[in-house]
Amino acid sequence: MEKRVLVIEDEPNISEALRFILTRNGWAVDVSADGLGALARLRADPPDLLILDLMLPDVSGFDILKALRAEDQTRALPVLMLTAKGQMADRAEAERLGATRFMTKPFANSEVVEAVRELAGSSGAP
Repeated sequence: MEKRVLVIEDEPNISEALRFILTRNGWAVDVSADGLGALARLRADPPDLLILDLMLPDVSGFDILKALRAEDQTRALPVLMLTAKGQMADRAEAERLGATRFMTKPFANSEVVEAVRELAGSSGAP
């Protein structure tokens, strides 16, 4: 069975690049630019992994992460947090709130695939 990843990213170029590289590597990928809408979807049907942008137009990635970690069905969901900032304060806050891994943009495609496989507990194809 295909593993599912949800990408919450408001920059279309980045979300489409992530969709392309992950689909090519055997993942079922859903993309959302709407953080609040994606949060409802996460609660209803959690994926195997979440790729979450820190800066979203309607809600911060920190707020989404905080909400996920407060609920039983999403508390252990692996979360790869993305940010263009890369500032140490953001990384520290993401880790404090329970991000599983942190990656700064721009990133190499191979870095993302490796991180996703690692976070999903798989060394090979999903």
